[in-house]
Amino acid sequence: MFQQKDPGNMFKKSLLISGATLLATTIAMPANAQVEDEIIVTATKRAQTLQETPVAVTVTSSDTIEKAQILDIKDLQSVVPTFRVSQLQNTANTTLTIRGFGNGGNNYGIEPAVGLFIDGVYRSRAAAQISDLPALERVEVLSGPQSTLFGKNASAGVVSIVTEKPQFETQGYVEAGYGNYNQNYAKGYITGAVAENVAVSLGGGYQKRDGYFENFGGGGDELNNIDRFNLRGQILWEPTDALSVRLIGDLSDLSENCCGTGVAIEGPLGAGQPTAGQVIASLGGRQPSADNQFSYQTFTNSETLNQITDSGVSGQIDYDFGNMTLTSITAYRTTDSSFVSDSDFNSLDLLADTNQENVLDTFTQELRLSSNGGNRLEWMIGGYYFDETIEQESGLIYGEDLRSYIDILSGNQLGGIEQILGFAPGTFFADETRIIETSRQEDEAYSVFGTLDFNVTDRLTLTVGGNYTNDEKNVSASTVNNDVFSNLDFQGADGVQVVSTTVLLNGQAPIPGVLPGGIPSFMAAFGLPPTPANINFIASGGAGAAAQAAFAQYNAGVQAFSQAAVSNPATNPLAPLFALQFQPQFLAFPNSVEDGRTQDDEFTYTLKAAYEVSSNLNVYGSYATGFKASSWNLTRDSRPFIEDAAALQAAGLLPNNYVPATGRNFGTRFSDPETVEVFEIGLKARFERAAINIALFDQTVENFQSTIFQGTGFVLANAGAQSTQGIEFDSTFTPFDPLTLTLGAVIQDPVYDSFVGAPGPNGTTVDLSGEQPAGINEVALTASATYTHQFENGMSAYIRGNYQYEDEVQIVDNIAGLTRDTKLFNGSLGFNFDNGVELRFWGRNLFNHETYTSAFPGVVQSGTINAYPNQPRTYGVAARYSF
Repeated sequence: MFQQKDPGNMFKKSLLISGATLLATTIAMPANAQVEDEIIVTATKRAQTLQETPVAVTVTSSDTIEKAQILDIKDLQSVVPTFRVSQLQNTANTTLTIRGFGNGGNNYGIEPAVGLFIDGVYRSRAAAQISDLPALERVEVLSGPQSTLFGKNASAGVVSIVTEKPQFETQGYVEAGYGNYNQNYAKGYITGAVAENVAVSLGGGYQKRDGYFENFGGGGDELNNIDRFNLRGQILWEPTDALSVRLIGDLSDLSENCCGTGVAIEGPLGAGQPTAGQVIASLGGRQPSADNQFSYQTFTNSETLNQITDSGVSGQIDYDFGNMTLTSITAYRTTDSSFVSDSDFNSLDLLADTNQENVLDTFTQELRLSSNGGNRLEWMIGGYYFDETIEQESGLIYGEDLRSYIDILSGNQLGGIEQILGFAPGTFFADETRIIETSRQEDEAYSVFGTLDFNVTDRLTLTVGGNYTNDEKNVSASTVNNDVFSNLDFQGADGVQVVSTTVLLNGQAPIPGVLPGGIPSFMAAFGLPPTPANINFIASGGAGAAAQAAFAQYNAGVQAFSQAAVSNPATNPLAPLFALQFQPQFLAFPNSVEDGRTQDDEFTYTLKAAYEVSSNLNVYGSYATGFKASSWNLTRDSRPFIEDAAALQAAGLLPNNYVPATGRNFGTRFSDPETVEVFEIGLKARFERAAINIALFDQTVENFQSTIFQGTGFVLANAGAQSTQGIEFDSTFTPFDPLTLTLGAVIQDPVYDSFVGAPGPNGTTVDLSGEQPAGINEVALTASATYTHQFENGMSAYIRGNYQYEDEVQIVDNIAGLTRDTKLFNGSLGFNFDNGVELRFWGRNLFNHETYTSAFPGVVQSGTINAYPNQPRTYGVAARYSF
């Protein structure tokens, strides 16, 4: 089952040895006691014990979430080793990964590969995921493709958050806390019956914290603050034992100043050139220093504001017919997210404003019918409908310092080029130059799915499941762009004019024997300086017919020389200016060649065999496939495919500066669908004082949808194949009653099996085939120890320590030499009194480990690498009263 990519790789040998050791150790554990505290999960959309569920799933209980002071989904990764959350340039841009696999984040057109569900309702974008967690029962993290039951958006896994249903007995809590950086929060929850068969619940809270990034650039308050609130209400109606109706409504609002960056690498702008920081300093600007990477200082000259308002309603109906149960889940959600940022991350006014606003409306409907347990053959059939609209408006505004900065990078050529081409002085990179992009995506999808569980014996169960999904997207986009410089064709007519005029003004004679003294000596005979105006005067016959004829002969040679020079990028003297043409005109679509539509359909399936070795030990083997539909590039860097160039040129649609011969300004409108397959062998064991879940896996992603920032824009590309082999496990051990130990890990060997033409440094392409994908650790683990003590007066206390480790890994694919690791220690100390009061002291990253969470090439700063430092040490105290 496990492919041997490299027989000499000692890591794989140790991996298999580790897996065999864990299996042997688990089987050898004594099975002489009754299983205690069984964990119920719904990973298969049936309520089963964790031990019975033949899926690699990690469960985090509400007790762990409370004791570990997990206030946000980003905190969850400290207790789930397979799960990672990457924060990008604003609060809405957050990527979830499982086993290192996932995508999305910066591009609203890319659906995440990790599906997030809250009470069975899908949250389709990261902006809808960042909120304080509600009153919980548990969080389930399902590894590997889950498309059979969860559809097209679960090709890498699923995070399923299950909240508490309203209770008929009145209960609840209030909690408040205070921490460093002036953190303060309060939350509360109450539930109870309002009628004989109706119960309700209401929960809400707020959280505030000052930023830990100081801003010395005049751009307002600190960055990386917290300012959010949430409200969630539920109604549960159970008129009979057979019928249950659950209605949920929620609202959350976030208004924060995020996210601060440091300078990790400050390299030269080019060979023999100064660094971007030196150029910025020469113009009186400041930026963070690479010599002090974790100073948590920034120098933005304008605020970086994030606003997210997320709301929704859902209804779940369950009806028990006796031998089968019907479930319907209907939901409507809307998310309005916006940000304004100073994306050059320095005190100069290079980019006055980078902004984006997204409005996301989603309607989902799931309907399933499942048999009730106890039969030899158990089944489930269902259907799912998804309808989503994204409306996006984004853009940027050039600042008053950009022209001076770009002029230095161009070798002070801007003014001369303006004069040659007849533009008014100061036209290029003028203050208030704007690029405004508008896009819309309509996504309609449906799927039908089903599973059959055949209980061959009381111990052996065979499962087959299938899902057919059809996904259709209709996309449109257009841009208003008044960046004059970026739309010049330096490989065409504009380039010929600039080069030929420069040749004439410099007195160069490309044709041997013709005017060896060049135009300056030629014009000197007429007492005229060699200016464009005087050249035109002679060319138009102002100096006489003989002069006009002589000039025409000379100019013909100059034009031929210039045409040959600019048509070849390798010899074009203007080629260094290409990199300064950041914002070429956008080719709006749909158009007569590009219809702006994709339609994908796929059948995914699951095969499983589960065997109960004993009441304490279950094993399983499975094969599953996954699918994620085409994703569209909803950024200003969405470019037509090069294969459409001929048709677009024939239709007269290509904007200036699009060069089919070299592929310049062509790119990717959308990525092809990605598909996943995984082989898995698992073991689940539970004893009186220990429990362990182990999964060995071999997972491959074909056409992985990669999006990488290259300093001025995002490149969307399909990796041919990305795979990993490994083992994941989580375990709990109670050596004696007051002490509970946990250990979980994922150990794997990720590799790009094929990724030719991957985005590389400074806009280049590279071949990453055979390389380890950036951001995917070979080893990630979490360990915890919790010691509790019961006092005679009814008071209890606990102390808890949690360690999160990830080995060193390159941060992003197109930045070599920049790595991150994780060595975080979190702790808490709590006291519970018999009157319902709890006092909790907590700390996260207590040893102040410094690393980066993500990185990107500096905006308009070739050679500079910006990176996001992790959160420094935080600590505080919380008090809760439960009733």
